[in-house]
Amino acid sequence: MHSARDRVEYEPWLEKLQTVADRLELSAEARSCAVDLFLTDVPASDRSKRAVLAASLYAGSLVAGDGRTQGAVAEAADVSRLSIQSRWKELLESAGLEPPRW
Repeated sequence: MHSARDRVEYEPWLEKLQTVADRLELSAEARSCAVDLFLTDVPASDRSKRAVLAASLYAGSLVAGDGRTQGAVAEAADVSRLSIQSRWKELLESAGLEPPRW
């Protein structure tokens, strides 16, 4: 779990995450998982935060069984698909989850 302090510190980013999740019509479970993944490994630079936010949403949707394509998440989050592709597996591993092996 993450501290309330983390949630307060990153509140603007968590609001952006919810906005993108709204665009994608993600389930509550996918959103919750995405928030946890984002807070697990928040990068220092704002530019990287956007990419990690998108990768968190993509991975969270997979974990919750509410999967969206990398392209759909990239478009909704206004990042490149490559940004998601290069980060989502690492996010899952950092959270102690095993990425799917399709």
